[in-house]
Amino acid sequence: MSWRSLLVVALAGAVALVLASKPSREAATATTAPPATPPAASAPATTTRAIPTSPAPARATTAPAVVAPSASHAPLERPLGLPRLVDLGADRCIPCKAMAPILVELRQEYAGRMQVDFIDVWKDPSAGDPYDIYAIPTQIFFDERGRELTRHQGFLSKEDILATWKRVGYDFAKPGQATPTS
Repeated sequence: MSWRSLLVVALAGAVALVLASKPSREAATATTAPPATPPAASAPATTTRAIPTSPAPARATTAPAVVAPSASHAPLERPLGLPRLVDLGADRCIPCKAMAPILVELRQEYAGRMQVDFIDVWKDPSAGDPYDIYAIPTQIFFDERGRELTRHQGFLSKEDILATWKRVGYDFAKPGQATPTS
């Protein structure tokens, strides 16, 4: 066997070891399966929750992994029935800096129709753990019940964000509350 063949075999073995040691996304989410009904689904649609004056640590640890946790830059309680965009990044990351004014604009323009959160995973690395991210910035789109619809890695313009919402069934171009189109 030539040295080139040995090199190819060694590299293939190294790649196989790396892939075998990294858990798959399906395996990671299968161990934290959500309950049959999400917590927000059991409440009537007209119910509103008051924002608590102090965070309750017990509630934060019992939330299912599929439901998006609140960010440090967001209100303590999520409004019921709003689709949510979570951007995981860092304030010193160049593409994340470019997205910051877009997120502010979306938060202001679609207040009451969409919740927009930013989580700085360099300042608080454990805050990104429930989202299973591999790169920043990562945008995750959740429906009004907290279920992940889709995700994107890298910079995303305002137009692309709105197009993604439309692709997954939410049209924010129409006035009023955005509701799933299907």
